[in-house]
Amino acid sequence: MTDATVRLVRDGLFLVLGLAMGSFLTVVVHRVPRHESIVSPRSRCPTCGGGIGLLENVPVASYVALKGRCRACSTPISSEYPLTEAATAALFVAASVHFASAWQAALVAPFLGVLLAISLIDARTRTIPNAIVYPSLAAFGAAILALSLVGAPVSFRDAVVGMAAYGGALGVVWFVYPKGMGLGDAKLAALIGLVLGSLGLSSVAVAAGLGIVAGGIGGVVSLAMGRGRKDAIPFGPFLAAGAGAAAFVGPAIAGWYTGLLG
Repeated sequence: MTDATVRLVRDGLFLVLGLAMGSFLTVVVHRVPRHESIVSPRSRCPTCGGGIGLLENVPVASYVALKGRCRACSTPISSEYPLTEAATAALFVAASVHFASAWQAALVAPFLGVLLAISLIDARTRTIPNAIVYPSLAAFGAAILALSLVGAPVSFRDAVVGMAAYGGALGVVWFVYPKGMGLGDAKLAALIGLVLGSLGLSSVAVAAGLGIVAGGIGGVVSLAMGRGRKDAIPFGPFLAAGAGAAAFVGPAIAGWYTGLLG
């Protein structure tokens, strides 16, 4: 097969994997904040409790086939489900297209999916669940270590440095001013620093800068919409947005900024 064919096959595989992970993330987003198991029982309608069969659980396609309604009780199904599945698939494909290394793409793609799930939960509940962050830290840490040992273009040392630097910095902010920063944000920053650090510490710096800028803009917009200064604003989605952008354009932005400094 030609290189173009190989890349096309790889992109298609990432698309399928992204849809599958997106379907799983809809369960995570729904159940984790409720402290429910993500393993059992199987997917069911939240209104009538009817089980969702295998053919009714095909990402995106099932929603379209059922016209957005439960087959058993005809209750409308939230569009958040197919949108989450489609968004996750898009992130997976974007990672496959952007990264020449399949190893880097395979690392970044699920990381972006995790960031999406955390953002949705934080936006809704103002919390970043340890039940997602801790397993993610362990899983991605182990993956980065394994990849570095087999010669993949990732650095376990820089991953640890990035985790300590970004997570530690926001941890200090939380310790000094806990009303302005949640500890969950610091833990999320540690996860971001871990994964992006494995690709290059410059990406961690860009993620931090973009996350802070995005959070500031979000705060201004929130005040303009009538929220008070004391109203809690979820910072996780802004950290995630900065990390997502840095995963793709971090080195370019870092190079541009370094060029400005001469």
